[in-house]
Amino acid sequence: MTTFDDRERAFETKFAHDEEMKFRLMARRNKLLGMWAAREMGLSEAEADAYAKDVVRADFEEAGDEDVIRKVLGDLTSAGKDIDDSVIREQLATQTVEAKRQLMEAR
Repeated sequence: MTTFDDRERAFETKFAHDEEMKFRLMARRNKLLGMWAAREMGLSEAEADAYAKDVVRADFEEAGDEDVIRKVLGDLTSAGKDIDDSVIREQLATQTVEAKRQLMEAR
């Protein structure tokens, strides 16, 4: 019975670690996306930091990436940028790779 309990605890620990890493990856990716969008809008460094945090918070509205895409697309459009969601989705992919690299580097 001890071996089973040990395996169960190990599985639960791994699951918790994997979920935490996934959360950290998405938060980092969203922050990087926010910084990219802030540069596109010509925001100052302080404004860009605040905006990137807003993009991270936007991800808590619903599951998936649509809430983040909607926010960034709306903000870029309001800033007078002619952009569509395919560009933002491409940036999501690019920033995902960069976020993974940064997290691996931080280890």
